[in-house]
Amino acid sequence: MRGFRAFLLRGNVVDLAVGVVIGVAFTAVVTGFTGSFITPLIAAIFGSGRGLGGLTFTVSGATFPVYLFLNAAFTFIVTAAIVYYLVILPVNALIERSRRQAKPADPTTKKCTECLSEIPIEARRCAFCTQPQPA
Repeated sequence: MRGFRAFLLRGNVVDLAVGVVIGVAFTAVVTGFTGSFITPLIAAIFGSGRGLGGLTFTVSGATFPVYLFLNAAFTFIVTAAIVYYLVILPVNALIERSRRQAKPADPTTKKCTECLSEIPIEARRCAFCTQPQPA
């Protein structure tokens, strides 16, 4: 039981759970926006009084509600665009900025003056050719 509790309380699992909950709430907001503003706007442009609800076709008595797919596709595109521009781009910019500001690590190896093998920087003699190394 302790192992399971430790697993649940690790940072990654909690962060993932919070992300999923926020994602579901955000999807509800975008779906509401699409249904409240975009669908009526499309209805006004195309002159359909029912909005996208009129976009259906029937084959052998089976009705295919195209408007459901269009609403879902538009909701996905808007959600993906908002996440990209409000989350992905800023995070990538912060990561790139921190990489530019970080100084490179000091080298831990050097080349032997005789055989050009990589040896530890503190080495006084090459392990490969046994030649003494300058300090």
